[in-house]
Amino acid sequence: MVISRKQEPPKCDIFINDAKLKQQDKFKYLGTIITSDGRNNNEIAARIAHAKTSFQKMRAVLTNKHISIQTRKRVLQCYIEPILLYGCEAWTISKQMEAKLEATEMWFLRRMLRISWTERKSNETVLIEANSRRSLIKTIRKRQATFLGHVMRREKLEHLITTGKLDGKRGRGKQREKMMDGLKRWLGSGSSTETMTAMGHRELWRNMIADASKHGTG
Repeated sequence: MVISRKQEPPKCDIFINDAKLKQQDKFKYLGTIITSDGRNNNEIAARIAHAKTSFQKMRAVLTNKHISIQTRKRVLQCYIEPILLYGCEAWTISKQMEAKLEATEMWFLRRMLRISWTERKSNETVLIEANSRRSLIKTIRKRQATFLGHVMRREKLEHLITTGKLDGKRGRGKQREKMMDGLKRWLGSGSSTETMTAMGHRELWRNMIADASKHGTG
């Protein structure tokens, strides 16, 4: 595989014992979909689909009105969220995929409350009925911040990959969203350098994450 921002990735011929290896534009590694465009859109979409399928399998419990909504939300958190958020520590979330994740969060609540789309209830009304708040994006950001802080303090290969720079010119047009961009917004921090420095101080970083978890927007 060749990772490239171009719509048509460059061709790369690799031979082993005179046998040419097939170049792939997508494959699954350790349960995560890797694509040649370097984006996470396919992986996030697949996670959403898996989570919805698992929800349907547990529908008898999750939509049972004889069980309190608080208990059902705990069941959702224990059995469905781990499927949805598998590998989320490495996601770079675009605005489009963030909207899809938030829509999935509401999809769960609407079905748990048995609210039909014909009732035309707003998301705010659904959240009030479920005695809940939007928390999915905040959970993802918290996991990313915790994981990235751990990686940076180790100062090993992962640190080099995360902080390293490639030779070449900056691409034209609007730059892609990076994981650090989303974290900086959530943490309310300044430059990437300041954020990286904070990661090196465990207690400071923990306090920043705790503060963002209380007041961050996602």
